[in-house]
Amino acid sequence: MKPLYFKLLINLYPPYWATGITLQSISPDYTELIVRMKMRWYNRNYVRTHFGGSLYAMTDPFFMLMLMQILGKDFIVWDKAAQIDFIKPATGTVSARFMISEEQIKDIINNTADGQKYLPRFSVDIENEAGEQVARVVKTLYIRKKQNLVVKQ
Repeated sequence: MKPLYFKLLINLYPPYWATGITLQSISPDYTELIVRMKMRWYNRNYVRTHFGGSLYAMTDPFFMLMLMQILGKDFIVWDKAAQIDFIKPATGTVSARFMISEEQIKDIINNTADGQKYLPRFSVDIENEAGEQVARVVKTLYIRKKQNLVVKQ
């Protein structure tokens, strides 16, 4: 899928649109992506900071979606687990920059070459407008190369 269409679909997707999460930019090769969320009355909590669920939601599918585009249809890519560490209260506009290196892509390809599953971990920091880290999300993905089906005659 072309990055422009991907960006449009994400930004029109009701769960993101409704929480104020926007995909700001995406590289042509899907190796870098920036997501942003403005503070709104509907995504803040009782103590007037960003709701933790919204902070997590802004990071939820992106490593999986990026790798699906990078690796192509010969691979199964699923989110397996996630962990979020809230470091400091988040107010104002927050952003997260997702990056997947060429080395990480090669590592995935090497570790799935024989059809075995691979469970790499990826992390992304959520930062406030001053560039201070407010949370860190670590995602574990399930990746496996699809096996060609051999039909016996």
